Amino acid sequence: MTPTDPSPKARPRYRVNTVSVGAVWGWLDRAWADICMAYLPSLAYGLLFVVLGFAVTGGVLMMDMAWLVLPLVGGFLLVGPVLSIGLCEISRALEAGRRPSLWEALTAFQRNPSGLLVSGLVFMLLMLAWVRVAALMFALTFPYAGGSWNLLVVQTLSTLDGLVFLVVSTAVGAGFAVVAFSFGVVALPLMLDQREDFFRAAALSFQVVRANPGPLALWALLIALFIGAGLITAFVGLVPSLMLIGHATWHAYRALISVEGEGESV
Repeated sequence: MTPTDPSPKARPRYRVNTVSVGAVWGWLDRAWADICMAYLPSLAYGLLFVVLGFAVTGGVLMMDMAWLVLPLVGGFLLVGPVLSIGLCEISRALEAGRRPSLWEALTAFQRNPSGLLVSGLVFMLLMLAWVRVAALMFALTFPYAGGSWNLLVVQTLSTLDGLVFLVVSTAVGAGFAVVAFSFGVVALPLMLDQREDFFRAAALSFQVVRANPGPLALWALLIALFIGAGLITAFVGLVPSLMLIGHATWHAYRALISVEGEGESV
């Protein structure tokens, strides 16, 4: 029997653990240790997504669609968990006593291609839904606005309608982010580690959030702060932010989920 084709009897059983708020700092501490032990593949992995961020933003501005920049920034928070897979793989390799490589991080999806593909599609659909909602709110608020970045900034920050738009769009975006965080906080590393299917992993992730509201509220806040700090530094700060969040995601999963019975990590 192969790990990629387990019978129903071989499916692992999981136990949801409860942790203290202070455990979150431990995840970050272990993430930093992983970065120190595998700084080259971690740094290279983070840089790839910074380059991607520059490319997407530049393309949007060249098409005179500056209004899309802020929704895409919010959308980054929604698809961020998928981007952490490679860094989780690096931490998984270190935990197993192996030396990780950038290639191993980039091809991590091969451990569970079907499950990770479904998760990628779900997160992408969630991001597209958010972008469509943001576009609708923008059109209703600024029906005669053009695509100029300067005009967009002036209208958003210097008018009452613009301030209302910022508040409402932030609240709606936060709702999307909460949904993505709730079913993704441990689902992706679980699928990587145990080759679990997306729907079972997502259901377990919701149970984890329900059992640990305080610690995971802090963890979600820290993720938003790290990503926000990275974005306002013209994507450069995303490199250390992604590295910390990605490695810490693995350690959060290891602390919050215990595997029982058959199907141990391989």
